Amino acid sequence: MTNKTGILYLCATPIGNLEDMTFRAVRILQEADLIAAEDTRNSIKLLNHFDIHTPMTSYHEHNKYEKGRILVGKLLEGQDIALVTDAGMPGISDPGEELVRMCHEAGITVTAVPGACACVTALALSGRPSRRFCFEGFLPADKKERRELLAEFAGETRTILLYEAPHRLKRTLPELLEALGDRELTVCRELTKKHESLWRTTLSEACSCYESQEAKGEYVLVIEGRSREELIRQRQQEYQEMPLADHVRLYEEQGLDQKSAMKQAARDRGITKREVYQALLHKE
Repeated sequence: MTNKTGILYLCATPIGNLEDMTFRAVRILQEADLIAAEDTRNSIKLLNHFDIHTPMTSYHEHNKYEKGRILVGKLLEGQDIALVTDAGMPGISDPGEELVRMCHEAGITVTAVPGACACVTALALSGRPSRRFCFEGFLPADKKERRELLAEFAGETRTILLYEAPHRLKRTLPELLEALGDRELTVCRELTKKHESLWRTTLSEACSCYESQEAKGEYVLVIEGRSREELIRQRQQEYQEMPLADHVRLYEEQGLDQKSAMKQAARDRGITKREVYQALLHKE
């Protein structure tokens, strides 16, 4: 007889208000053989509130590989494990994604018990365009990586969502202003909690405000994407400054034939392919 493997349940937990806990999440946490928690000290408060007595173990950034192997072993033995983060959906800006990967590789069933998620909540409340958005979580601490990522944001046309801690907000806002220019911004603070607040503002105004005001609570920053029309105009301007022959050659060096290279160069510059052909022919 084949041994049945357990199931890994990704259980979303409230991001502030305990009433956002779902009935299904409570049941799964009660029925699981083990709960793997990012911080057992935080999670025990949640378990006590809902009278859940399932055994708990820690699973966090600093033990995710070693403990992940142990948890996979337990799942292969047939135990059901519920994974919880400090708040929100496991695997979103926390080490849960590593355990999920390990389970997939081991052929273990993974399912989600959905619920609160700070970035989605903030996006919905912000009123910013939500058809296309990108979520970056917390900016990297490494200066070079951080600088490179901010440079990428400069051309980002989708709505940008970032998490930020209060003690880093004063540093992050000016960096965003310098990298992106003055963009529309919604500052979401303490979502679903007693002191929840939303502030529709701009990056420059937020920088000025937090120069003199202390940042408190956890933040989600929802930043407008760059206008596609503005980006196209800027790129066209940059291409106008490049000699046309060099522009076509650039695409040829990337593997395009001459006809395709001319077509792409024409699209970049906002002109027709015939105009490109005539200009290059006249030059010859």
